[in-house]
Amino acid sequence: MDGSSLEDVKAFPDNIKRELGFDLDLVQQGLSPRDFKAMQNLGSGVMEIRVRDISGAYRLVYIAKLKKAIYCLHAFQKKTQKTSSQDLAVIKARYAALKELDDE
Repeated sequence: MDGSSLEDVKAFPDNIKRELGFDLDLVQQGLSPRDFKAMQNLGSGVMEIRVRDISGAYRLVYIAKLKKAIYCLHAFQKKTQKTSSQDLAVIKARYAALKELDDE
């Protein structure tokens, strides 16, 4: 996981962590997560896993199309329908940095 993504996920409720872990395992097996959305406006292959419970909506944004690994770019709890500009900026910056590292 890149940046603070691991710490962010650790702060989520236990049931959300289990759901995200299950979905990431599916991705590692070459399968699709149960509820996801492509985020092509952020970069090629950037995907968002979506999990919801009574405490709210949680997102884990990852990229699986780089050469070396599946990278978790950002994890956050959504407060509104729209993804905040701050969250989008974090995703874009981490994606750009990982693309450079992956090309080395």
